[in-house]
Amino acid sequence: MTPLILLADEKKSAAVTDWSARIGWLVGLALFVALVYWLMREGWKWRGTLQGDLPELPTAPDDPGEAKLTMSGRYHGSTTAGQWLDRIVARGLGSRSRAELTLTDAGLDVVRPGATDFFIPAAALREALLGKGIAGKVLTEGGLLVVTWAHGDKLIDSGFRSDHAAEHTEWVDAINSMIKTPSTEGAER
Repeated sequence: MTPLILLADEKKSAAVTDWSARIGWLVGLALFVALVYWLMREGWKWRGTLQGDLPELPTAPDDPGEAKLTMSGRYHGSTTAGQWLDRIVARGLGSRSRAELTLTDAGLDVVRPGATDFFIPAAALREALLGKGIAGKVLTEGGLLVVTWAHGDKLIDSGFRSDHAAEHTEWVDAINSMIKTPSTEGAER
């Protein structure tokens, strides 16, 4: 036989797709993704267990007084004060949600549809400022209202974003004017 005939004789058709191998890879990938999500969920629950010493969140008083300011927007989470990536998940503080904020002389009432509501008494307020990030959420400079407050023996930063970001400055001024510093407490007596 001539070499040309041998070449023509060796030609074969294209390999047929091995469907069992493809299905095996897809099942393996789906199991891997499910494992990763399960580990993330377990990590979230473990973080909540570690933060179990956090006291119950205060609720709004029956008569909080007249509203100074109200705001509709989003609650982005709470962290240990000064550590914007150390998310607090205990007591429902880790759940992002819509939020309705009301500032009164008694404090800051945070109503969250579908999540745990909480109240920050005026005596617990420490500072309000404009920030750009909290708990893994990063926005433009000044795009986040960050309220620092004391709860038990822990200082907490809670981040809110108004539906109208121009309101943030007014909120910072109002909250900071409510905070009593040791020098102003002595002057009032």
